[in-house]
Amino acid sequence: MQTKAALILFTKNPELGKVKTRLAKTVGDKKALDIYCKLLVHTKNIVQNLPVDKFVFYSETIAENDLWEEANYYKKIQFGSDLGTRMKNAFKELFDLQYNSICIIGSDCYDLNSEIIKDAFDKLLTDDVVIGPTFDGGYYLLGMNKLHNKLFEIKTWSTESVYSETESDLELMSLQYSNLVKLTDIDEEKDLPQIWK
Repeated sequence: MQTKAALILFTKNPELGKVKTRLAKTVGDKKALDIYCKLLVHTKNIVQNLPVDKFVFYSETIAENDLWEEANYYKKIQFGSDLGTRMKNAFKELFDLQYNSICIIGSDCYDLNSEIIKDAFDKLLTDDVVIGPTFDGGYYLLGMNKLHNKLFEIKTWSTESVYSETESDLELMSLQYSNLVKLTDIDEEKDLPQIWK
């Protein structure tokens, strides 16, 4: 079967006071928004040349004439009551479009690069699931060849237990999975790269 691959980019609409709220507690809303916009640009730079279809899922509304030009990015809206449901719905939407190799990333990881994302898609040629853990106990990437609903259920999202709970589900479901390199998510001031401090 030929691989039809897609990358989901989960983004928040860049609005003052609504992004990087934990970071904003120490650097202020304006700087937090500025850092988030830099992260969006970084994310675009690492994904724009990947040979997969790219879907930007916005948190609130689809933005026209923004960073993500319509010629190269399909634009969608996230829907669901929590992060897990929103991710599950995004995966389902693309599996329903006959994609059979899908990865999702956010825009919080300055250390993420195109080679790591390529590696994730390569691993999906042999594994059921691929996951990129973060040092704070979450993950920056999740990829799969078919929808596994359980991976999105009964998690305490945005906490240090998300990765371990997901890994436990993978073991219980007897799925073959690979881990990518562990990276840092930018959630607090201590996580910022030196050039942004």
